[in-house]
Amino acid sequence: MNSIWDGYESVSHFDELVSSKGKPREAADKLVEHIADMEDGELDKRRQMAEATIQEMGISFTVYTEEGNIDRAWPFDIIPRIIPSDEWKQVAEGLKQRLSALNMFIDDLYHEQKIIRDGVVPEHVIQGSPNFLPECIGVNPAHSVWAHICGTDLVRDGDGKFFVLEDNLRVPSGVSYMLENRAITKRVLPEIFEKENILPLDDYCAHLFDMLASLSPRDVEEPEIVVLTPGIFNSAYFEHAFLAQQMGAELVEGSDLFVEDDCVYMKTIAGPERVDVIYRRIDDAFIDPEVFRKDSALGVPGLMKAWKKGNVALANAPGAGVADDKVVYAYVPAIIKYYLDEEPILSNVETYLCEDPKQKEYVLANLDKLVVKPANESGGYGMLVGPHSTKKEQTKFAQLINENPRNYIAQPTLNLSTAPTLIGQGKLEPRHLDLRPFILQGKDAYVTTGGLTRVAMKKGSLVVNSSQGGGSKDTWIVDTETE
Repeated sequence: MNSIWDGYESVSHFDELVSSKGKPREAADKLVEHIADMEDGELDKRRQMAEATIQEMGISFTVYTEEGNIDRAWPFDIIPRIIPSDEWKQVAEGLKQRLSALNMFIDDLYHEQKIIRDGVVPEHVIQGSPNFLPECIGVNPAHSVWAHICGTDLVRDGDGKFFVLEDNLRVPSGVSYMLENRAITKRVLPEIFEKENILPLDDYCAHLFDMLASLSPRDVEEPEIVVLTPGIFNSAYFEHAFLAQQMGAELVEGSDLFVEDDCVYMKTIAGPERVDVIYRRIDDAFIDPEVFRKDSALGVPGLMKAWKKGNVALANAPGAGVADDKVVYAYVPAIIKYYLDEEPILSNVETYLCEDPKQKEYVLANLDKLVVKPANESGGYGMLVGPHSTKKEQTKFAQLINENPRNYIAQPTLNLSTAPTLIGQGKLEPRHLDLRPFILQGKDAYVTTGGLTRVAMKKGSLVVNSSQGGGSKDTWIVDTETE
């Protein structure tokens, strides 16, 4: 390896590309060798090319600040993260198993609640969840599936083992950035795609369309599918527009739809057009002002009634977020065992429930070592990363936990895996990362070949969210079996 790899080491962490002995891992061998063979300054040229491509393609995300909303170019690192295909197979099976069990759990909660009666999940955990919606009791969505699109966050520990960090079952975002990361990488490192057997992931939108079509309440050859967005000021609007365009679906706002005779129609130049499936990117509270927030201008009056009558499909279904609760997360291994009678393929991270007096006592005594998270926040907001926190922050969180113990969980600070990241002029340094693959479930189940790798761009940081200064990488599942 040439000078760009000199001094690169991640000895105290599992590194995705380079082993602790400084040798490239088998699946990453060709990539590491190719980068080593590049002339001085070539890698920086490729990075500049990637940045220009991002500007040209208009790939952006929105950060909410006190001063207002700021649009930023998508932060991207050109060194991909590599996972061997034989390892990914097991991960994909674990993800399908997990979502299948979670959908059975959600369906049970809105019907007989057997899992509560059998004492597997305490009743107060569900009753205390703001995402459990009594308005959804008794509804029967197609295929008994509530969470059709799930983004599950995975991390590796110091031994390289994958763990599930959290499940995102409400309106998970990031899949468009996963697809754009691949498009950018193909532009800036085209020669590697000729050498490596990298499994494709650009069929996601076709699978998404087929899954949504399978939910249609009408038996028609071409169901009308729309993507419902809150509008251009939403942080994920780029993704809403991208997915609608890729699927050939209409991108609509609430004002573009109306309900008549318990059916949903879209306003068009040619007159009203019946809508069969709505891929909604609006939170539950805003989808129907007649049922939830009366002041919502984002939703469609009467939408819940049309859905309950089975005249329109909603993906994800309202109420699916009850399984997105970080307290419920702690029970997922038991949920898998209860519904599937199987051991979990993917492990949870050890989790302490602050509502349990003994566990709360342990958490309060170890705030400087643990990561504390609120049960229903997302985007890296409202959490305490113990080893990087101040005494003042720890005192504040102790107070929050004592005031509302049900709302907080804690986990050990994980020794997250790292990957080489281009920092400054031609310098590679290890940075911590996670992975968000996407799982679709309708009539059938599908898992993306890889996912969105998010990377903490600050040295030593464990926070990977783009809203908190994180970046991203392309994720390669390399077919080592065929070779």
